[in-house]
Amino acid sequence: MTAHDARLHAFRSDLADARLKGEVVADRFVAGRPARISVPVADIRKAPTLDSGINTQALFGDDVLVFEDREGWAWIQAERDGYVGYVADVMLGRRDRAPTHIVSVPRTFLYPGPDLRFPIAGQLSMGSAVTVTGAAETRGTHYALLPSGEAVIAGHLRPIGEMAGDYVSVAETFLGTPYLWGGVSGFGIDCSGLVQLAMRMTGREVLRDSDMQAASIGEPLEPSPDFSGLRRRDLVFWEGHVAIMTDAETMIHANGHTMLVSREGLKEAIARIGYLYGAPTGFRRP
Repeated sequence: MTAHDARLHAFRSDLADARLKGEVVADRFVAGRPARISVPVADIRKAPTLDSGINTQALFGDDVLVFEDREGWAWIQAERDGYVGYVADVMLGRRDRAPTHIVSVPRTFLYPGPDLRFPIAGQLSMGSAVTVTGAAETRGTHYALLPSGEAVIAGHLRPIGEMAGDYVSVAETFLGTPYLWGGVSGFGIDCSGLVQLAMRMTGREVLRDSDMQAASIGEPLEPSPDFSGLRRRDLVFWEGHVAIMTDAETMIHANGHTMLVSREGLKEAIARIGYLYGAPTGFRRP
């Protein structure tokens, strides 16, 4: 049988995605049931327990396939990046309306109606997909109305298909966002989550984890010994970490040193990180 990465293929010894029949060994194969994330951020866990580690997250409006519902947990695969894991089943809803817009700012509020003076009903991260069914204006502020009756600031959305031009500029809007292992949202994000979400906003879907990104994004680079020749948009990889170059000498990354998305000089970062994790393992140009 072909070796498969369990992060990207839904298979266990007892159950597997029907699309993998003949490629993996399992007692039973099932077709995934379409569903959609219905909460602002859904933790995708390694195992169906609350104390299990978080591998990644899915955002409101993300489409998933469900292979099993059991004891309050759903075993799912995210359709956007293929990631497999477990989410609480209350975080899933139906795909009853096609999304029309995507949140284009790091964070925005949901209001129970079109008035910013209302107590907020929730919040959404950049990358969340919503269905706009109407519009309203209150005291000069424009709102997009959702099927739930809730409202979002219209200027915080853009139509699906309308993309940002520069993924680095998108990443820079997250400066100061808290670092969160497994995070992919404006409420908390990790290094590869920052790369993935920023690129997604420019229309480019990339894989989730830094090792996947190091093997698949763009083309490898061989900078000189003093690291000259790098430029804005290039990626720098360490074992288990990735950063985005904002110019020839400076990078931005979500990191456990500051516990924030922050800027750092490349050479300073190499010196700081080196004693724990070694030198960069590679460079890539998207």
